[in-house]
Amino acid sequence: MLSVAIDSGPLHGPRTGIGNAVGWMIEALESTSVPSDGEIEQAIELVPYVTSLRAKTAVGERRLPIPAAVAHRLWARTSRWKMDRWLGLPDIVHGTNYVVPPTSARQVVSVYDCWFLDHRDDAHPDVARSGAVLRRAVEGGATVVTSSTATSDRVRELLGVEPVMIHLGPPVRREPSAPAERSPAVEDVLEREPFVLSIGTAERRKNLPVLVDAFGRLGSEHETVRLVLAGRDGDDAPAVARALARLDPVVRSRVHRMTTVDEPTKQWLLHHATALAYPSLDEGFGFPILEAQLAGTPVVGSSAGSIPEIGGSAVLLSLPADVDALAANLFWVVTSEAQRERLIRLGRRNVERFSWESTATRLRSLYHRLADEH
Repeated sequence: MLSVAIDSGPLHGPRTGIGNAVGWMIEALESTSVPSDGEIEQAIELVPYVTSLRAKTAVGERRLPIPAAVAHRLWARTSRWKMDRWLGLPDIVHGTNYVVPPTSARQVVSVYDCWFLDHRDDAHPDVARSGAVLRRAVEGGATVVTSSTATSDRVRELLGVEPVMIHLGPPVRREPSAPAERSPAVEDVLEREPFVLSIGTAERRKNLPVLVDAFGRLGSEHETVRLVLAGRDGDDAPAVARALARLDPVVRSRVHRMTTVDEPTKQWLLHHATALAYPSLDEGFGFPILEAQLAGTPVVGSSAGSIPEIGGSAVLLSLPADVDALAANLFWVVTSEAQRERLIRLGRRNVERFSWESTATRLRSLYHRLADEH
């Protein structure tokens, strides 16, 4: 039995994109952990662990006896104090969120994007420390796993190692394909008028001020279209507010800001939006792209990061800073039924390229290869 200690910390607290990725990854690994008849690889035992003194652990989940903030400060400076004892002496340790603890076992660390490495001055101090821990682990021989070719390219340039690229699977939805009744937070007008949807925290990487500027142009040409900005306030919230203030008051009245969005509301928005706008400055994978395509919603995005790779031919692309091109693409989708139908058809076909079974199979092969080398 191959023992793999895997960081389940992202499953604690509010679910982010990384939290979802880790949750679906662990589920897929568990469902493929025992080889089928004819396979020569031994079975895998997953040992989830958390680096937190406050998280409420589940049955079988190990806790490293050190607060995360203290651990990151320590691990950024030294790999001397290894966590083998508390991890249960595994064969492999997989840090699923940029950080992997010091250990005598082979280390694997997931890197989803390199924005915080490229823009260290913009990163929160806790995030910057994660980067220092990541660099030390890589220098010590940790294997980096990325979820896109775009991120792999940046890892080579920034960390100087050859990563293993393994695409993630599509968003997993357990509710019926038809969305539930809309939340009271959704205004009645959104059922009657076309709207462009943006999903994501208002952080600089999401490039929301450019989207707001593009909507200003779209809204001046189309008198009923609306914009929904769904997601928590982040470090770019002041810039978003300034962009909104620049809009013509009539157009600005058609912008809806939703800072609290539960899963049923998000699904309702995805299923009813005329288009999903995804003009990010960088993306490591981009679950919202596949979520929109699963919901039958066209996607208009930027050409940055992994967006062209993950969205394929089903996304209308423009340069991240090109407000006019983004506005034109949005206008095209909002006004052309033929274009919408084409993007919906291509989007549903595109999602079929991704599979959690494939993700888990490739991870298992990586674990076994590293264990054999060790």
